[in-house]
Amino acid sequence: MRSDVNRRDLIKRAAAVGLLAAPAAGLLSACASSGSGNDKGTEKGEKSKENPFGVANDAPLDVVIFKGGYGDAYAVEFEKIYKKKFAGSKVSHLGTQEITGKLQPRFNAGNPPDVVDDSGAQQIKLDVLYKSGQLTDLTPLLDAPYIDDPSKKIRDVLQPGTIETGSFDDGKMYQLSYIYTVWGLWYSGKLFKEKGWTAPKTWADFMSLCEEIKKSGIAPFCHQGKYPYYINIVVMDLIAKHGGPDLVKRIDDMDATVWDEPAAKAAVEAVYQIADKGYLLPGTNGMTHIESQTAWNEGKAAFIPCGSWLENEQLKATPSDFEMTFLPIPSLDGDKLPFEAIRAGAGEPFIVPKKAKNQAGGLEFLRIMLTKEASSKFAQTANSLTVLKDGVGSDVQLRPGTASTVTALTAAGSNVFNYNYINTQSAFDTDVQNASAELMAKRIKPADWLKRVKAAAEKAKKGS
Repeated sequence: MRSDVNRRDLIKRAAAVGLLAAPAAGLLSACASSGSGNDKGTEKGEKSKENPFGVANDAPLDVVIFKGGYGDAYAVEFEKIYKKKFAGSKVSHLGTQEITGKLQPRFNAGNPPDVVDDSGAQQIKLDVLYKSGQLTDLTPLLDAPYIDDPSKKIRDVLQPGTIETGSFDDGKMYQLSYIYTVWGLWYSGKLFKEKGWTAPKTWADFMSLCEEIKKSGIAPFCHQGKYPYYINIVVMDLIAKHGGPDLVKRIDDMDATVWDEPAAKAAVEAVYQIADKGYLLPGTNGMTHIESQTAWNEGKAAFIPCGSWLENEQLKATPSDFEMTFLPIPSLDGDKLPFEAIRAGAGEPFIVPKKAKNQAGGLEFLRIMLTKEASSKFAQTANSLTVLKDGVGSDVQLRPGTASTVTALTAAGSNVFNYNYINTQSAFDTDVQNASAELMAKRIKPADWLKRVKAAAEKAKKGS
């Protein structure tokens, strides 16, 4: 996923505040004025039941993958499967964290890759690409036969919410969010056993435990301060659990009145207490995700917020006996959703650019990704779940952290929620992140945070 979700998620998980707005604005104007390229693609073959998009056997395929927390080895495996099917094709592969730097010039020139994992801190914002007409409608993919069982369509084998996560206001899906991500808090099972600490289910117990942890000489909490996406996991999950699914929908719809309501106030005030009571790891507000996560792995802090890419991203820094464990955000009094409720959903967006030369090959690459073979390879290589239902073979062994998210998903049952504004309203998301960074630095109070976010929602609604 991301080194950096979403990134991660998703997930958009590691969007640096300084990078969020400027590249997107430049791309919007450049793409809108670009007249080069072929909207329908140039490489075409003969369509059949086995080749529903009409991929030309000898058409080159250009693949760009965000090389973050999930690496890019899994994509190389997918490319091998593609090559077996289209033996005459030459597949070019680029794994990079510089998505904007590498690809914005190509989009502007009308010469984008055929398939892109558009993720990470330098992600090209999806709503910007959509509004400038740079994305292929993936409805044909959804209606294509599922390779493992052609009696089913691709849309029939996707986890709930996958299509919605990739859709915009015209109701069509333009991105395949491939990784099924879970967001929440994380802790070391080994540390908690050694100290005799019990993972809290309520916010009151969480705060009491933080005081106990602080007295032991360990910081109760750290976060990826340079990327306030992460602390927003705590803020926005508390709001969702306290206000319920209807409130989540209203937030996605940019209903500014949400930010005047008790659920928002209670959540922001709760998170502010972490900073106000001195429970933060010193310096965490200025740390990158890798710096804070490594400090957490070293036992300098007890809790950290993140998505389920965390374990894979921190493999080199995590002690073998660490016992990485997932925890849903603890409950506030009066929550409409139970403690077990978690934010989970499709993340890590894959796109087929509208001006891709081998657009058909890009669509087929996504279809291959949604096979049991490819999904299992991803789970084994990247230690995470995909959006394919029952997509992990019985022979795949998951690491402790990822296994704990599977347990959490089972416990959550139908009490799973997710936000879509991160995809559809990136400017609003930036404003929320900026406000949260100021909140955790104690440069603003909860009331100020609410005013700023309400104003951002009003601005986004007017823009829509």
